Amino acid sequence: MKINIGVTGLNATDNPGPGIGVIRAIKECKDLDVRIIGLSYDVMEPGIYLHQFTDKVYQIPLPAAGQSVLMERLKYIHSKEKLDLIIPNFDAELFSFIKLSPELSAMGIKTFLPELEQFEERHKYKLNEFGEKHKLNIPKSLTVTRLDDITRATDAFDFPMVVKGKYYEAYIAYTSEQIHTYYHKISAKWGLPIIIQEFIRGIEYNVAALGDGKGNTIGAIPQRKLVLTDKGKGWAGIAVDDPSLVAMTHDIIRKTKWRSGMELELMKDEKDKIYLIEINPRLPAWIYFTAGVGQNLPAALVKLALGHEVKPFTTYAAGKMFIRYSLDHVCDLKEFEKISTTGEL
Repeated sequence: MKINIGVTGLNATDNPGPGIGVIRAIKECKDLDVRIIGLSYDVMEPGIYLHQFTDKVYQIPLPAAGQSVLMERLKYIHSKEKLDLIIPNFDAELFSFIKLSPELSAMGIKTFLPELEQFEERHKYKLNEFGEKHKLNIPKSLTVTRLDDITRATDAFDFPMVVKGKYYEAYIAYTSEQIHTYYHKISAKWGLPIIIQEFIRGIEYNVAALGDGKGNTIGAIPQRKLVLTDKGKGWAGIAVDDPSLVAMTHDIIRKTKWRSGMELELMKDEKDKIYLIEINPRLPAWIYFTAGVGQNLPAALVKLALGHEVKPFTTYAAGKMFIRYSLDHVCDLKEFEKISTTGEL
């Protein structure tokens, strides 16, 4: 039976969303027969026009429009497509989808998302409390809601410092003036609060993982970034054989009973001390790499959401690397006109 899956995050740009990687991995799973319904926020998201990945695309309202507006749009899409599952891939939209999941479930649309409490406690501005609760090393940080608070940060930490938005974007500031600049830049885009975090010197790692909601880790792939874009996004990375990173991931999922995909951003200093920098509550943009090294986490998420038994992965191919590349995709202007005027393609 064909499974109709709605997927967001189709912005495959230099600051990519996870959607295309999620779709690629799912479509490569021979156990699944899927039809992909792309859910886009912007008519310029490349995934709209990449028909090898999306079978149909609908625009949906931005999270700022509110849950009721989103729900009405999803009801319409469901009436046309009979969705079996929705996989949201942006931090900013997850709150709405978590709140709407009971109503979606009543309609026959499954999700596989963290509980609201799980989602809330790992916020960047709550990470210190999260670290204390679960006995994790967390860089010192301050939550800033007004310009006057920046003085507290400059008194508390040495330069450089990391300035972060509550959802996305992070910049390294070397002066107080730079902190002010990034404060205005990030808050204008994502709102408040802003997080100012102690800078940890070391090697950055990321772990893509999937928890089953019962404390079990279905899979975990650690990678080290090899090439970064000017936005700090990984353009290339290598899967590493580091049991300490995998063990830490298992420990976090066991303690939190995390349900869904996640990405851990970690820093290992010169003494091999591991710091948890962030927990992203969804699959990362580089998620296709997990399928390439032997743990197809998006496909496993689909199976879990549909109620199938999924055995945890136990191995992966360390030493493999991924590298992104850019292509010019040629499409008909009529497609752009159609999605722009009707909200469907």
